[in-house]
Amino acid sequence: MKKNQIDIVTMGCSKNLVDSERLMRKLSANGYHCVHDAKHPQGEIAVINTCGFIGDAKEESINMILEFAQRKQQGQLGQLYVMGCLSQRYQKELEAEIPEVDKFYGKFNFKQLVSDLGPVEDGGGSFSSARTQHLPTTPHHYAYVKIAEGCDRHCAYCAIPLITGRHVSRPKDDILKEVRDLVADGVKEFQIIEQELTYYGVDIDGQRHIADLIEDIANIEGVKWVRLHYAYPNQFPMDLLDVMARHDNVCNYLDIALQHISDHMLSRMHRHVTKQETMDLVKAIRARVPGIHLRTTLMVGFPGETQADFDELVDFVKWAKFERMGAFAYSEEEGTYSAEHYTDDVPAEVKEQRLAQLMAVQQTISEEVEAQKVGQTLQVIIDRKEGDYYVGRTEYCSPEVDPEVLIRATRQLHVGRFYNVEITDSEEFDLYGHVV
Repeated sequence: MKKNQIDIVTMGCSKNLVDSERLMRKLSANGYHCVHDAKHPQGEIAVINTCGFIGDAKEESINMILEFAQRKQQGQLGQLYVMGCLSQRYQKELEAEIPEVDKFYGKFNFKQLVSDLGPVEDGGGSFSSARTQHLPTTPHHYAYVKIAEGCDRHCAYCAIPLITGRHVSRPKDDILKEVRDLVADGVKEFQIIEQELTYYGVDIDGQRHIADLIEDIANIEGVKWVRLHYAYPNQFPMDLLDVMARHDNVCNYLDIALQHISDHMLSRMHRHVTKQETMDLVKAIRARVPGIHLRTTLMVGFPGETQADFDELVDFVKWAKFERMGAFAYSEEEGTYSAEHYTDDVPAEVKEQRLAQLMAVQQTISEEVEAQKVGQTLQVIIDRKEGDYYVGRTEYCSPEVDPEVLIRATRQLHVGRFYNVEITDSEEFDLYGHVV
């Protein structure tokens, strides 16, 4: 065990990653050496930031806790702490079931861990970056910026409001200061995230201010790319599209979770939007931001989903031709409306069959979308070097979840720099090219 080293493991989404980064900064300022997602943890202290969104994510978080608890029992770890969404929701149960954990923290009181550990006795703070909000876990050239916490939407299946509470927007000046500080520290690309991005500002004065915020971020000198995540279709702020069309550094990319398309399912899910409204929105987005790449998430197997509902969803995917799409099978979450009022009546094997069929349709669409880029010259930012290739992304690709561009390393390229790349070949989810 390395004295004063803290190994931090983040489970789940990028919003959790931001929380881990903020914790790492505070611990580093107290003299600790923080290592994130180490392949071979060696610290005397470990912190696991958990996810509690759906069944699979909860199981993964619990397995990670148990793995580290075993290391502690074997004398390979001195102290173990757990934070995040899972412990926010199930703290008492976890304390009873996994006593090896020294202390559990929720999603909002994890900063107490810094006080509980106290400063390193034989050393001062080791942190020198200009990133005032968090210590980075991402490559130096991009960062996630969380602009709000919580969600006022109460979709029937979703446990997020039970975990995070009401939507609370960060003050705009605080966000802009963070972006300026990150730019000063070399960050060029910003992933703007929150549980419900289009709701930003409503809790402050009743108005949606996401367009104003993105406009102000785009106007900061040194901001090269801004990418938007986790929008909601109901009452979508159309002025945001004008900002996207007006600013070259606001990526032609929007992550908007639609979940389903049949009116029957949308109503049962409490999505407060109709099929026609959804289709009209997709058409409007594509018309007002030409070339935009849409990412969405869809759900199969929600209680009451008929074969006709699912067929309608497949037809919608074929019509919309989403450039990026993910899907998952419904998982009943205690405390949600659907768990208390509906019967989980779609058999597991049917859910899995529908999920596989939907993703097979999307695979064909993705192949067609990427093939259309062959022959084009696109701006690419380099993320890393792997073997004989540099690996980068276009503005249409968010880190870790979207297709990448592979460039054979016949000349030296620099991580974090932009290059014009001619696309020469494509696969299902990746592109190949060379610098021009």
